[in-house]
Amino acid sequence: MKKINRIITICCLLIATAPAVAEIQVLDYIVAIVNDDVIVNSTLQEKVQLVLDKWRQKHRRLPPRAQLEKQVLEELIISALQLQVAKRSGIQIEDSRLNEQLRDIAAQNQMDLPSFRDHVERAGQSFVEFRESLRKQMIMRALQKRQVVKRITVTDREIDNFLANQIQQGTASSEYHIWHILIATPEAASPEEIKAKEQKAQKVLAKLKAGADFQEMAISVSDARQVTESAGDLGWKKAGELPTLFNKVINKMAVGEIQGLLRNPSGFHIIKLVDKRDSEKSIITQTQARHILIKTNALVSDSEAQKRLEELKYRIEQGDDFAKLAQAYSQDTLSAAKGGSLDWINPGDLVHEFEEVMDSLSESQVSEPFQSRYGWHIVQVLARREHDNTKKARRVKADQQIRKRKFEAELQSWQRRLREEAYVEYRLVDR
Repeated sequence: MKKINRIITICCLLIATAPAVAEIQVLDYIVAIVNDDVIVNSTLQEKVQLVLDKWRQKHRRLPPRAQLEKQVLEELIISALQLQVAKRSGIQIEDSRLNEQLRDIAAQNQMDLPSFRDHVERAGQSFVEFRESLRKQMIMRALQKRQVVKRITVTDREIDNFLANQIQQGTASSEYHIWHILIATPEAASPEEIKAKEQKAQKVLAKLKAGADFQEMAISVSDARQVTESAGDLGWKKAGELPTLFNKVINKMAVGEIQGLLRNPSGFHIIKLVDKRDSEKSIITQTQARHILIKTNALVSDSEAQKRLEELKYRIEQGDDFAKLAQAYSQDTLSAAKGGSLDWINPGDLVHEFEEVMDSLSESQVSEPFQSRYGWHIVQVLARREHDNTKKARRVKADQQIRKRKFEAELQSWQRRLREEAYVEYRLVDR
């Protein structure tokens, strides 16, 4: 509690030292105590404003501010609890990793880092605050990976069963756009608590079926994670990405239909099927290629490796056999034994810098020497073909969907335990 006392003392000093003639201003105040930390009103209002700015881009009517503040505050509490655990666990994000992530975000927005910084500040947000907010998100993801992701496993049998169920249900290629509301029940809830939550959920469902705006209702009452930003919108999901509870009903729902109450250990769920679509086959371009690798070390510099490959390329162009040269000189021992052959390559199988050069070549063409993280290469494209990768792609997607479904369930359960075991005191003023 020392930290809290220091904040109160500072506030008192600010009041005591303020000039008597100065205009009276409302100072910042604590809206929640979370274990030994506090959340102040300015932090809450900044987050609320960000949510409202996003909401205005998609909706005409704004959600009730008092309800929004409660939802945002609960999300800030969950974030604070995770950051406390991360701190105790020694999880940190170094500046180098943070800067790399910022460069990636800038690149995704087709900007360099200085331009992205200007973009953030023109939008009215401090880049320093944006940067530190990103650091906190990265810390929480690292914590979630340690606490949740690493405990999740998916077996081949699970994938087989998953795909078989999809075929049986006719949802193998279906994707669903869903809105969602959760009325959560605490762990080890009493029958009275469960009954009260059910009654609340029934009232929400009745209002929705009477025409109430689903997303406004989600903002007001849903206990789902990050509902203030998504407004209950789960986006497009494969059937396998949805909780098993939803899968039991989703294929039978018509677009626009609302279904509830769906009950599981998390609480009472209400869903709306916004839209439905079928995904297409996965047709990819495979490349058959071979290469020669020269690694660098204390004795072989980059310039020396590049020079050796230039000489080998010249010999190939003069008629020497690529396969024999690969067997004699390539330091990729696995492919060298096969004359440098990498067999048929799917997009994404190899490192980006290698595939970028390979994809730029025409058939039979030999590249100039280039560098990857493994050393220096020359590569020759032998052939290309269109390949139906649907079966493999479905297994990969099934694995991803099962993991994502397990992650969502485990994360929600873990966060709920954190919340129930914490000391939280609300001081948000009712409006």
